[in-house]
Amino acid sequence: MERIEQDETIDLQKLAAIIFDRKKLFGGIVAAFTLVALIISLVLPKEYTSQVTVQSSSSGMDIGGAAAAMAAITGGGMASGKAATYMELMKTRVVLEPIIEQVFDDIEPEKRPDAENFAKKNLDIVNTKGTQLISVEAKGRTPEEAKYIAENVVSNFLGLMTNLNKENKSLVVSFLDERIATAKKEADESAKALEEYSKEHKLYGPGEQTSAQLAKSAAYDKTLGELAVTKMAQQARLSSVASQLGEQNSDAMKYNMADAPSVQRLHNAIIDKETELVKMRMLYQEKHPSVVRAIAELEELNNQLSAEVQKVVNSQAITVNENQAELQMARYQAATALAVATASEAKVQALQNKADEDMAGMADDILEYRKLDREAGIKQEIYNNLTKQIEQAKIQQTMESMDIQVVDPANLPDENKPSGPKKKLITLVGLVLGCMVSLGYSLVLYRKEC
Repeated sequence: MERIEQDETIDLQKLAAIIFDRKKLFGGIVAAFTLVALIISLVLPKEYTSQVTVQSSSSGMDIGGAAAAMAAITGGGMASGKAATYMELMKTRVVLEPIIEQVFDDIEPEKRPDAENFAKKNLDIVNTKGTQLISVEAKGRTPEEAKYIAENVVSNFLGLMTNLNKENKSLVVSFLDERIATAKKEADESAKALEEYSKEHKLYGPGEQTSAQLAKSAAYDKTLGELAVTKMAQQARLSSVASQLGEQNSDAMKYNMADAPSVQRLHNAIIDKETELVKMRMLYQEKHPSVVRAIAELEELNNQLSAEVQKVVNSQAITVNENQAELQMARYQAATALAVATASEAKVQALQNKADEDMAGMADDILEYRKLDREAGIKQEIYNNLTKQIEQAKIQQTMESMDIQVVDPANLPDENKPSGPKKKLITLVGLVLGCMVSLGYSLVLYRKEC
């Protein structure tokens, strides 16, 4: 036992004596390692770093299904949060390959780095926690090359986002474009039919009872027109998402959204609020505080429904590709909104039909006048709302293309201040390694003498 303890004990005085007696040898080892490290730091090519800072919009707009699909197609994957997704998209082939081709134009194509290796070696993309700021640090062999890489990572990414948003919105806009032409024609035809009937029957000023009924009908017409356009817009959203999901669209999720009590509660609340809005419009003008408040409450209920659908979908144990998660979410939000609009339309239509029954005792020509006036009102309301919808879609498309703003442009590094190689650090590493080797060798000599 004593022998073992003696073997495990090192006599520091004796070890120090060994090192002192061979100080030239150990000093030479340390000096050699330090010199080699210094030479390596001098031989390594210079490296320069350029930085650009961008900010993603915090307006609440999401990147849309197209960006999510692009991240899946290019292998970027889906990260948590908009900024994280943007960071992954900046590393995709679509963004980096044009840069690689330009930077390494003196190298044969097959010997150039691929996008993944280029991103690992030449890019450092980070997101400041808790902010929408994304910092892109690009490394190059010259100051100009570093700046070029930094600028074009952001520039190519902005171009990618613009194209994706255009593709994602094109189906919706084209659908509304086609429908607006039809709605305009139908509105003109209905107005012409009403005008001709008025001239033929010399019915220009209906009586008080008819005027009151027409005023009520106008409230129904406005709400039905809005609901018809909502259905068209949601159907367009569904078509857009379905085209991106492809075959996965049909059976990717078995969960029935209508079975969720929270969704059903909001579903019923929206229908009740639509009915309340109709009654408000019968009593007041569109800018009356009661009508304005009802419209705001209806919008808030629709926002709550969208958020609740997202919550319910996320809470289900669904076996879907996570890269398609955002598209699936958009699909079920649009489908739920479409179902609610359809149910609301049926409820309002039932109320209008009941109002029609109350007018059964009126003269036939007055009833026909009211019918034509109602049709003209609905057609015109549909056309007006479609015009608003398509303008909003085009504006949103433009805004989403501007979702990233450059906060701090790429700088041109000082040629006399390269970011690498870090000569002092490399030399220090050589010094430490030299000391470790010397210490190890001294321990070997100590064991031999023992």
